[in-house]
Amino acid sequence: MQGPTSSAQAAGGLHASVVQQIGMRIVQGEFLPGEVLPTADDSSEMLGVSRTVLREAIKVLAGKGLVESRPKTGTRVLPRTEWNFLDPDVLAWRYAGPINPGDVRALFELRRAIEPMSASLAAERATPEQVEELFAALSQMEAVGDDGEQFAKPDLVFHQTILRMTGNELMGSLAALIETALMMSFRPSNDNPRGQVHSLPLHREVAERIAARDAVGAQRALMVLLDNAEEDVRLGVENLNRKRSRRGSVT
Repeated sequence: MQGPTSSAQAAGGLHASVVQQIGMRIVQGEFLPGEVLPTADDSSEMLGVSRTVLREAIKVLAGKGLVESRPKTGTRVLPRTEWNFLDPDVLAWRYAGPINPGDVRALFELRRAIEPMSASLAAERATPEQVEELFAALSQMEAVGDDGEQFAKPDLVFHQTILRMTGNELMGSLAALIETALMMSFRPSNDNPRGQVHSLPLHREVAERIAARDAVGAQRALMVLLDNAEEDVRLGVENLNRKRSRRGSVT
């Protein structure tokens, strides 16, 4: 059985919750750039936390480029040009609400800038053990078929493995970023009427090109995979929007 939560654990959870609440409201546009946030007293009362917890949360948000605090003028939301959109939290908050075509395009432009070159380098540098890991993830994807939630985990492993196969520690460190970007892709793609199975041959082609040490072929195969994945997300977003519209018309 799990023991009681310590005060430190509780404070950590509360701190994370405050960061989440304020960060989400900023990124989703409830607090606009240039706007001054409510005073510390008002914010503490509204969120039900101490000024100390609030102050630490503001420091975290400042580190993400969302806000700045100045004496006498308070905490102000910074322009979007200052936001660190590559921060996993900021990326998640951006895609937590309704997703529009521009959001989808931005997400896949980011992935295209990183993943095809990673596949090319992976074909040149991957170890036999890494190739086995890649095919193991593919086998798990094939085993779960169109179950979107079950499909997501091995799909994530597949793409992160390719980043690490590059042998480039800087690109390998992008795995956390890709994790967030991929999860943002998976959420609407689960509503894609085409399901997941149709993407399996595309994933297999990437894996086989890497295993064959075909750098150009791996790069091209990964680009085709991303093109199809973007279409899946677009269809999923359309389905989500239709569902929201129907719910709105009922109410």
